[in-house]
Amino acid sequence: MAAAWVPGRLQRCVVSPTGRHSASLIFLHGSGDSGPGLRRWIKEVLNQDLTFQHIKLIYPTAPARPYTPMKGGISNVWFDRLKISNDCPEQLESIDTMCRVLTELIDEEVRSGVSKSRILLGGFSMGGCMALHLAYRSHRDVAGVFALSSFLNKASAVYQALQKSDGVFPELFQCHGTADELVLHSWGEETNSLLKSLGVNTKFHSFPNVYHELCKTELQQLKSWILTKLPEEMEKQYE
Repeated sequence: MAAAWVPGRLQRCVVSPTGRHSASLIFLHGSGDSGPGLRRWIKEVLNQDLTFQHIKLIYPTAPARPYTPMKGGISNVWFDRLKISNDCPEQLESIDTMCRVLTELIDEEVRSGVSKSRILLGGFSMGGCMALHLAYRSHRDVAGVFALSSFLNKASAVYQALQKSDGVFPELFQCHGTADELVLHSWGEETNSLLKSLGVNTKFHSFPNVYHELCKTELQQLKSWILTKLPEEMEKQYE
């Protein structure tokens, strides 16, 4: 029997706030990418780094692991899956293992003095899927979630968890290109509709002629949404 795959502490690329740190954002890359790779991509699209006065950006790198769609080849992925398909059952063991590892990252921020309600989770493609599992199954007290060119499989554990729950869920910001050929626009749209039907406050933003990629308008809208969820806190004035 093969030994179980056990990830270590996550490597991460950090963009510090330019002023007083009062909030944090964890941005998860897509399959086969890395934290520094995602930061570089965003910088290329925006022609500048994504930075904030008060928000610390954390770009973790998924540990290298065997990945079934690559016939067991090693890749930096958040979880395994049998194939890239909506009707494929989730490989929950690998998803749950990574949820525990990413929870440690969230806990680090809380220990540093950042309130859980001042932390955002999100990602691109597989990273967005991972963020949805993390937020809606384990961390419903975060400030919000974003998912870009992302998805949940049919009968996802996220849907099942929401069906069994009451209360207020984190708001979701979701975007998708209409020309996406890897994760079809209709798959993203279906994911959003199902989450909305289960009580998630969300809007689905479509971007015409955009493939499985980031685009400038999308990132600009994301930045505006981030600032609505994590506004800068005014320091108390004492006389």
